[in-house]
Amino acid sequence: MLQLVLAISVFAVAVAVYGAIGLQWRRLARIRREILGLVAALDLEPYHAAAMQSRETEAAAAELLLGGYLDIDEEGAVLLTETGRDPDRMPTHPLPAALLEAVRRHDPEPVSFGWIDWCDVEYQSRRIAHRRERDALLPGIPRMPDGDGRRLLACCACMGTVMLVSFWALAAVLLVMARPHGVREWAAAAAAAAGLTALWFADDARQAVRARTACVDPLGDRSLADPHPSLAALDDQQRFHILRSIGDHSRWRGADVGLGEGGDEDDEWLDDEWPDDEWWADAYHYRGTDHDEVPDDQNEPEGERTGEAPCTSAAACPSDQVTAACPDGCSGHGAG
Repeated sequence: MLQLVLAISVFAVAVAVYGAIGLQWRRLARIRREILGLVAALDLEPYHAAAMQSRETEAAAAELLLGGYLDIDEEGAVLLTETGRDPDRMPTHPLPAALLEAVRRHDPEPVSFGWIDWCDVEYQSRRIAHRRERDALLPGIPRMPDGDGRRLLACCACMGTVMLVSFWALAAVLLVMARPHGVREWAAAAAAAAGLTALWFADDARQAVRARTACVDPLGDRSLADPHPSLAALDDQQRFHILRSIGDHSRWRGADVGLGEGGDEDDEWLDDEWPDDEWWADAYHYRGTDHDEVPDDQNEPEGERTGEAPCTSAAACPSDQVTAACPDGCSGHGAG
């Protein structure tokens, strides 16, 4: 009889839990369809879509390169062409026009796109203004519910989880301790065990529903699906040169030096001291001279270091008084 009660109770709880999960799935799926429908109906401007990927400067550089306004060498340095220097020639879109004006401000010295993107204040202001202007034209897009700001609902869910775990533990203990008798009780026990197994995987089912209905960044996904036409028209070499120039954030290619404070002034003393750029050779020469020098105490005769008189004549040294003080193998002072 206990097995039958357990089977009915576990089945009812399982239906309630999975029913709530099913209703949540239906609600989230409906909201997700609405969001994706709104995003699909948007007419995104190409540079706005590139800005959502933080690639608007790259797209503008691609348009200028394809339009013949500038050239980029293998090191990423940007140089204006005759078309780029013509003040009457200007791109129609404001973003590549702002980038071209920034390059013209550094002409005739080359500059990298990364330096302009990070250090050119005027270009940064125009780029940010364009992004804000385009974002203001977007319609209101609902967000997927995440439970933030609903404390009462979160507390109820927490209490429900505690009660569910307690019920599962009690039902499992009663099912194990009560020994079934007869086919009916065994069938009821099997049904209760199946219901407890289903409840065990209820949280996994809820997580699967959240994963299937996730809609984190629909605008970003849409922008990835529509690449900028200028970026799509680049060949591999052009794309490599643009990416290398954009990745050069801290170097102004015209000066070809780092942007550290006082970098040029700190090296002036080197130019004054060694105008022929041979200071490194002199340093190695001096270092080698230090190794070749012998200490003064090693240049003194052995006799002076030991306090003995040096030997002056090999013939004056008797053969029975041999010491290391005589270079001829004897002690000259013993002969006196």
